Amino acid sequence: MTVERTADGTLSPELEAIAAAAHDRLRAQAGADLSAIDQVTIDDALERFLAEQRARLAERTYRRYEEVISLLRHSLDGYAYSSLSAAERARWQKAYDEGDEQAYCHLFGPKRIVEHLGSFLDWFMVRKVMAGQELLRASGTVTGKLVRWLSERGHIDGETATDAVDHAREAARDLPTADRLGMLLHDACEDPSDLDPNEVADEDWVEEHLEITDVEPGRIWFERGIGPIEVPRDASDLARPGWQVLITAARLDGRWRLLEVGFVYP
Repeated sequence: MTVERTADGTLSPELEAIAAAAHDRLRAQAGADLSAIDQVTIDDALERFLAEQRARLAERTYRRYEEVISLLRHSLDGYAYSSLSAAERARWQKAYDEGDEQAYCHLFGPKRIVEHLGSFLDWFMVRKVMAGQELLRASGTVTGKLVRWLSERGHIDGETATDAVDHAREAARDLPTADRLGMLLHDACEDPSDLDPNEVADEDWVEEHLEITDVEPGRIWFERGIGPIEVPRDASDLARPGWQVLITAARLDGRWRLLEVGFVYP
């Protein structure tokens, strides 16, 4: 996409005028709530957001924004349809079956971005993306900027924006920490190769997502009375009650031992 810019890096007056005129036409049609109609689609909003960021950001920073927005598009197009009403689902399905794999972003308005933000940050970025800590942090930062931008342009109301920005801020802080915790717990796992699960009583074996309920230096407890599990101090310093971890653990000789660790969900 080519974006016209002036010498100081801002958008050209011609581009601003075109965008402002389109914005005014839509506001006149829909009143103050642009999200009430689909003339402004998710795709439109994301393109405009990126164009404005490209005009003001250094190239390296902009590329990170572009990467996060691309992942957000994939999450919306791949999973957000599950929350549609029956009529909306039929509309989306028809477009998708006709070959539009990006039908969700092409059909629905920007308020749907905020509705999906929790799933994107708390599930998609954790489970579906092999993201390093820098990208995890950026996912919260960029979506927070996007939410504020949507609010400033009337696509979402202020209260919705405040809640979403708080969520994005927490994600920028917690996602890299959870990723680091997962790595430390993985390194702390004991070798299960000589253990036969069939020889362990059902009440002494667990293999599921469990919530952290308590943390002390070098020890973590999980729901269902699982714990304490001894872990490195670096890991317990990062762990937070309420976070969920996919674990396999066994109680052997009266002590719970960590055998496998999957994703950590803040």
